[in-house]
Parts: sequence; structure tokens; C-alpha cells
Amino acid sequence: MTQDDPLYTVTQLGAELGVTVRTLHFYEAQGLITPRRVGNTRVYSQRDRGRMILILRGKKLGFSIREIKEYLELYDMDPTHEQQIKALLKAIKTRINKLTEQQAALTETLAELHDIEQQAITALQEMRAIAAAKSPPTPLPTGRSL
Repeated sequence: MTQDDPLYTVTQLGAELGVTVRTLHFYEAQGLITPRRVGNTRVYSQRDRGRMILILRGKKLGFSIREIKEYLELYDMDPTHEQQIKALLKAIKTRINKLTEQQAALTETLAELHDIEQQAITALQEMRAIAAAKSPPTPLPTGRSL
């Protein structure tokens, strides 16, 4: 980090990334970001900001905290980032497979629910038709007054 790198307070970084202060503290507690302290104030570096962007993207894509942490640790250990990219590809393939399975299960469940919905609608229509056939017709008014 150089003197020219911007620093962010927890409020500034949270506002920029659209997350709460509590969220930033959570990821700090998980060891995913490591802000420095200036007195009692946490200050976040460009590195912390970049890591938070990766964390938030990972969470949005459904990766666990553990998976995100492993990915970030590889970034720190491998200056060429080859291991990180390989790990990312493996994680992405696994996630795609899992989502594809979930999509198939959702499609099947939706089809079953639509079928049950149609059966329920048909049953109600049949019940109403039977009830209408059993009830005597309502007499028409004769137009005479009493």
C-alpha cells in the first residue's frame, strides 16, 4: 500500500458497497478483511475494498464463506494467481452443476404443482355442477304485489 492509496472508514466503505457496518464487521470477524486501526477507528484499504467486492460477488453467486475464504487465501499465496484461477474454475463448475440440478428439481416441482392446481380447479367445478343440479330452481317473480 502506498501513501496515495485511499482509506475508508467503516461507514464510507459500507455506503460505497451498499452493505451495513455490521456486514463489514462480520467479514472482519471471519478473517476475510483486515482493516487497520487509527486510534479507535477502523480504516479499510483499497485491498480490503477489493476483497469485499470479491466476497459480495461470491455470496451473490452462492458460494459459502469457507469457499470464499479459500479463494482469497490462494490469491495471497500465489503471485501468479494460477492456483486461484484453477480453484475458481473448479468452484464455478461445481456451482453450475448444483444449480442445474436445483433447476431441474424446481421445474419438476412446478409441473407437479400446476397439475395439482388444475386437478383442484376441476374438482371444484365438478362439485359446483353437482350442487347446482341438486338444488331446486329458484321461482321467477310473478309480478303481483301482495
